Order: sequence, then C-alpha cells, then structure tokens
Amino acid sequence: MTPEEVRGLSKDERATLLRALIAAGDADPLEEPQYRRRRWLALALLVGCCAWLVPWTVVLAFTLPQHFTAGQWAVAWIGFDVALTLAIGATAFAVWKRLQIAIFGQVVSGTLLVCDAWFDVWLSWGSGEFVLSVLTALLGELPLAVLLFLGARKLVLLTIHALWVREGRIGPEPRLWEVRLVAIGAPEKRR
Repeated sequence: MTPEEVRGLSKDERATLLRALIAAGDADPLEEPQYRRRRWLALALLVGCCAWLVPWTVVLAFTLPQHFTAGQWAVAWIGFDVALTLAIGATAFAVWKRLQIAIFGQVVSGTLLVCDAWFDVWLSWGSGEFVLSVLTALLGELPLAVLLFLGARKLVLLTIHALWVREGRIGPEPRLWEVRLVAIGAPEKRR
C-alpha cells in the first residue's frame, strides 16, 4: 500500500492493519539463541550473588568491629554526595529533554537517596547529629526518593501506553508486572 492509501483508511482499519503487520513479522528478540544464553547467564550471576551475599552478611554481622576509625571519611561522603548530585542533575536533564533514560536516572537517584538516608541515620546513632539525620531522612531524602520511584513508574506506564496506542492494540493495557522485557507480539491475556 502507498502512504496515500494508508491515510485513506479509517482509524479502525489502520489499527487492524498495524496489528496484522506486527503479528506477521516481528519475533521476540529475546527468544534468539544469543539473548537466551545471555539471559540465563544473567540469571545465574544474580542468583549466585544472592547466594554469596546471604552468608557474607551473616559473617559481617558477627565479625565487624562496633567502632571503626576511617581515614578517608570525608572523601567517602563528599564523593557520595557528588555522585548523588550528578545523578539528580543528569535525571533533571533527561526529563527536560524527554529522554527514556530519565527512568533509569530516577531509579538510580532514588536509590542513592535511600542509601544516603540509611547511612546518615545509622552512622549518627548516639551522637548529637542523630535527630537532624532522622529529620533530614524523613522530611527530605526519603520523600524525594519516593517521588523519584513513582516518577519512574509513571514514565514506564506512559511508555507502555504510548506503545499500546501506537501499535493499535485494543482492550485493557497489561499491568506493569505483566509486560515482557521486549513488548513485541501479542500480549498474553489477563487472568
């Protein structure tokens, strides 16, 4: 068909044509052998990391000293805050430019804020800075992290919605936990 013929179709006819084209030609790239192997390798690595981290965490719980003096304390905290600033700044830039990487930036920035709150609170335990650390975590870092996580979720859902509409799909959109890594082909029915 020519572009003019396609433009001459009704909205429903274009949606039907698009669904037929998607169903006819696209295969899920994750089913290709090299990606299937990489997926299983990634799964094995992640499960192996978890299997290693559980006993390691138990060992640390019993062997770490209660008090520790760090020679590079300031460098560690300043470096962390620089990384947090860069992550939030890059996320702001990505949101401003409407780039998909904003989703990744929001997840990274939110995670860094949660880590910052965790270490600020626990490392100030028993000191004069404890109350300020708790207030900063509860009123600043954690609410901002939640906003970033919710923003990332919303952008993922908007992306799914845009693909759903552009592919001419009908029916309810899948829930976030039902969407495959690569959304090609007909979605599975809701149960």
